[in-house]
Amino acid sequence: AAASIAVASASERGLLGLAFSPHYAADGRFFVNYTDVNGHTAIARYSVSADNPNRADLSSGEVILQIKQPHPNHNGGDLAFGPDGYLYISRGDGGNANDPKKNGQNLNTLLGSILRIDVDHKEGDKPYAIPKDNPFVDQKGVAPEIFAYGVRNIWRMAFDRKTGELWAGEVGQNLWEEVNIIKKGGNYGWNLRESLHPFGAK
Repeated sequence: AAASIAVASASERGLLGLAFSPHYAADGRFFVNYTDVNGHTAIARYSVSADNPNRADLSSGEVILQIKQPHPNHNGGDLAFGPDGYLYISRGDGGNANDPKKNGQNLNTLLGSILRIDVDHKEGDKPYAIPKDNPFVDQKGVAPEIFAYGVRNIWRMAFDRKTGELWAGEVGQNLWEEVNIIKKGGNYGWNLRESLHPFGAK
């Protein structure tokens, strides 16, 4: 079924990310990260129109990943294809101040993390596959999509064209902003730390 592109109104919601397939010239596919009418995250795949190379084919829309949002802010939302051809997705901690649900340090949720998925293959009942070298594959109680975690609300990220490193802009709570180089399996500290500084009672 075609994906709805209508969005819920309020706070930090809307169309949050766009990434073109590394093979766009051949496959005409692109991916969007948006907030759906229920206020939850949707990652959807679309194709270019066969009639017009400057338009998308709306009927081609397919939601490949949905993530429930507990609050209307901290949706993260950027998308980027890595040099490895996999799709990287930034996920905020789910919102409200201080990460009250402690999603940043919870490896059982897709919130508060950078996800990495293979959109060229399918696995089981998912319309995508899990890269075999993702850091938490086959670990009980851990979401295998997670590439790195402990983030609050990464809103932009990009791969360095020379080094292949993933750079990410992270929105801080009150005092500190961050620019992080994202490493596989890395824990970026939220909500125990804000940047290099202790945060909260713990």
